[in-house]
Amino acid sequence: MRPAYVGENAASPARAQKDNEGVAILSPTASPLPRHQVIDGDLPTTGHGHYPSAASVNSTALLVPRAECPAGASRNETLSPGRTQETASDFRDPRRHARNLEELPALSPVHGLTETGRHILTRQAGLRGSEISLKKTRLLRWSDWMGTAPEFQFVYKCFAEACGGGESTSLQSDEKKALTVGIDDLYKKCKRIAKNLKVNRPSRCLSSPRPPLEPPPREIADDMVVVYFRCFESSHRILHEPSFWTEYRRLWEDPESVSTGQRLKILLVIGIGSSLYDESGPDSELRNKVQQWIYTAQAWLSGPLEKDRLDIHGLQIHCLAVLARQIFSVGGDLVWMSMGSLVNRAMQIGLHRDPKHLPSMSLLQAEVRRRLWYTILELLVQSSLDSAMPPRISLEDFDTEGPSNNNDDEIDELTTALQPRPRETYTSTAMQLLLIDSLPSRLRIVQLLNGLHSELAYPDVLALSSEITSACQACSKFVTENRGAGLTAFQRNMCDYLVRRFLIPLHCPFASEARRNPLFHYSQKVTLDAALAFMSPEPDDYFSRLIATGGGMFREGFRFATSVIALELLVQAQVQRGDGTFQHSTRQLDFLKQNLHDITALSWERIRQGETNIKGPMFLNIVLAVANSADKDALCEFTMAQNARDSLVLCHDILETRARAASLPSPNDGSLTSSSLAGDQDAFDLEFSLDFFFPIGSEW
Repeated sequence: MRPAYVGENAASPARAQKDNEGVAILSPTASPLPRHQVIDGDLPTTGHGHYPSAASVNSTALLVPRAECPAGASRNETLSPGRTQETASDFRDPRRHARNLEELPALSPVHGLTETGRHILTRQAGLRGSEISLKKTRLLRWSDWMGTAPEFQFVYKCFAEACGGGESTSLQSDEKKALTVGIDDLYKKCKRIAKNLKVNRPSRCLSSPRPPLEPPPREIADDMVVVYFRCFESSHRILHEPSFWTEYRRLWEDPESVSTGQRLKILLVIGIGSSLYDESGPDSELRNKVQQWIYTAQAWLSGPLEKDRLDIHGLQIHCLAVLARQIFSVGGDLVWMSMGSLVNRAMQIGLHRDPKHLPSMSLLQAEVRRRLWYTILELLVQSSLDSAMPPRISLEDFDTEGPSNNNDDEIDELTTALQPRPRETYTSTAMQLLLIDSLPSRLRIVQLLNGLHSELAYPDVLALSSEITSACQACSKFVTENRGAGLTAFQRNMCDYLVRRFLIPLHCPFASEARRNPLFHYSQKVTLDAALAFMSPEPDDYFSRLIATGGGMFREGFRFATSVIALELLVQAQVQRGDGTFQHSTRQLDFLKQNLHDITALSWERIRQGETNIKGPMFLNIVLAVANSADKDALCEFTMAQNARDSLVLCHDILETRARAASLPSPNDGSLTSSSLAGDQDAFDLEFSLDFFFPIGSEW
C-alpha cells in the first residue's frame, strides 16, 4: 500500500476549476487548499538546530480564510493589494525591478499564508501567470531563485556602479574612473587564464581516441582504494568490498584477464579516492588521468548496449561515474540527465523489484541488488534537487526492500543464511539505512518542488521539515551511540549533509518572504541554521577537502549556504541601520560577517583547487562592504569598487600560479578573445556560482 503523502488533497481538477472561492492558483489543474487551513503560530526550537514537529507545537493557531480572487483577475496569477504591474522585461533591468519592489506594499500576513512557494517566487521574479524564465538554455535551479530576494537589489545596483555600468555620478572622477578601468582589465586577464585552464582539461580535449587505462603505482592505488571505502562507500553502497579486492588483486597479478568494464570500475574507485589525496593538485598528472578515466567510462556506458553494459557490473560503473563526475566537476551539474538512463537500466534488469519476487539467486546477489537500487535512488533525489527537475519516479514504482544491516565480510557467494544485526548497531551498511529512512520525505520534497502541477503549501513545508529534522537528529543520535565502533567523522558529515541540505530549497520561497510576512520567520530560521550547519561540520580533513574541491551536489551546498548567509547579513545590517543601532554591533551581526568571511576564504581555496569562478568571491566582498558601510554613515561605491579590485588581484595571482604549474601560455598572448566585466554574457556560468545573486535575465 502506498503511504499517504503529507498535505495531499483529494479535490479533483474539475472541483478546483469550479471553486470560485479558492485562492488564485498557478495551474488550473492544481487542487485548491481547504476552505480554512489551521497554521501553527510561533515555532520555537528545542535546542540548537532541533525543531519540533508541527503537531507537537502547543501554540496559538491561526484560522486562515482562503483569499478571494479579485474581480477581473486571471486565475493564473496571484495579485497582491496595490501590486505594481511588472513585466519580465522590467525584471531584467535590476534598477527598474528594484524600483518596482520599493513600490510594492507589504502583503497581509494572513493573505500570504494562502500563497504557495511557486506563487511567491513568481511574484518576486516579476513574472506573470504561467511565464517561466531560462538561464541561458536551462530552467532555473532552486538556488537561482534566491537572487530574487528584494534585499539583494541594492547590492546589484552597487555592483553595477562599481564596475562602471551604473548611472551614479559618484565614480566619475579621474581616480575613480581609473579604478573602474583597472577592474575591467583585471577581469579580462582572469577570464583568459580561466578559459585556458578549462580548454586544456583532458575531459574536454582527449589526447587520443583511446587513452591508456593504466592505474598509478601500486602503493598509491592501494591507499586510494582504502580512502574510497572508508569515506564514500558507506553512504553510496555500490560495491561488495571483498569481491572488489579480489578483482583488484587480479588487475595487478594478471592484467590481461581483466575485462574493460572491470578495469574501468577499479580505476574509478582509485580516482574517487584520489579526490581526498593531499598530494593531488588541481592540475596534477593524477587528476588529469582521473578525468580521462571518467570520460572513457562515460563513453563506454554510452556505447552499444551489449551484455557487459546491462548487468550489475555495468550499473556499478554507471554509479561510480556519476559520483566521480560530481566530485571532479566533469559535467557535474548535468548528472540528472544521466540519472534517467541509469534508472531505466536498473529497472530493465529488475532492480526495482525485491529479489524475493525474482528467480532464485544467492544472498550476496540479492543484497548487492538492494544496496545498488537505493544508491541509485539516492543519486536521483540529489540530482533532482540540484537541477530543479522532477525525479521521474515515485514510491509506487518499486517494492525493493532495504538491505540487511550487515558487514560485507559476513556474506559471500556461499552464504545461505544471514542474520541482520540490530538497527542501532554500526555496520558498513548502517549509514545507507539511515539515508533510506528519510528517502520518502526527500522524494516527496523534490516532487513538490519540481513537479509541473504540484503546489508547495506552507503546511506541507512544516510537516516535511519536521521529518527531515527528525532524520538529522536520528543520524546524530546514531553517531553518538557508535563513536567507538569505527564510524568516522566523514561518514557522519556526509550523512547529515545529504539529508539536511533539503531544508534550504524546501523553505526557500517562504524564508525570502519572512521580512514582509513575520509568519514565515520559522522558515528564515531553518534555512539560516541549515546554512550555518554546513559551514561548521564536525572537523575532518577529508570532508573539508571534498567541500573545497567537489562539484555537483557538493558545490550546491556551498551555493545554498552562501546565498542564505549573505542575505541574512544584509537583512540584519539593514535592520540595525534603520533603528540606529548599527554603531553598537551585535554578536549576531559579527557572527554572520565572520561566516561570510569564511565562505569567501573557502571560495579562494576552491579556485586554488581547480575552480574557475572569479565573480563569486568578488561579489561576496561587495556584500561585506555593503554590510559594513553604515560604519561610515554612508554607502561608498568607491570602497566597493576597491573591494572588487582587490578580489580580482588575488584571483589573478591564484590563476596565474595554476597556469604556470600547468605550463599554459601567458594570458597576455592574445590567443583568446577578451571579454569585459560589463558585457560578458558567459560571466554567469560561474560553476560556483554567482547566478543566484543576480536577477534572472540580467545583463550583469
